[in-house]
Amino acid sequence: MLHSWDVLEPLVLKPRSEISHAFVEFGSLDYRAAARFVSRLPYRRNTVVQHPLIVLQEGRGTCSTKHALLRRLAIEQSLNVVLVLGIYEMHERNTPGVGSVLEKHGLETLPEAHCHLRFRDFRIDVTRPIDADPPERIAHFLHEEDIAPEQIGDYKTAVHRQFLRRWMAESGNARRRDLDEVWRIREECITALSR
Repeated sequence: MLHSWDVLEPLVLKPRSEISHAFVEFGSLDYRAAARFVSRLPYRRNTVVQHPLIVLQEGRGTCSTKHALLRRLAIEQSLNVVLVLGIYEMHERNTPGVGSVLEKHGLETLPEAHCHLRFRDFRIDVTRPIDADPPERIAHFLHEEDIAPEQIGDYKTAVHRQFLRRWMAESGNARRRDLDEVWRIREECITALSR
């Protein structure tokens, strides 16, 4: 199950490097405050996924860019917080906003890649409204692996597409669609989330 930023410890940020300094400049003096700050930024795609500070510069981010930023901060601070790539079955109850897109295409669910953090035994998500009247939480991941912040672009996409290809072959849920068509439906879902 995914938890919010509040399960993180408020470990005071030491002035170590670029990312730590940037958070301190924004008034986030500890790791929990940094995660809270990032959680409150709008969910929208960034222009340059690989830029370490793009979330702070653009004031927005996705599950990939927001969690990669917090993982980079954890690395600078020598904190044991891991970036995880997970794949879950996305539907309206656990990802509000995608239901009408899925319904339009005759799908009940669609496997979606979602980055989050792991701290101790907690999965932490700073992109979903977990703490206030939450949707159904993602309780089960079909695939999970630890990744580096540099893997949130091409690598994440390749893993996701490979998983979709297998899901289409094994489940028959794609109803004679090819991978590119299923990917376009997925992109339509992501666009719906940004509204």
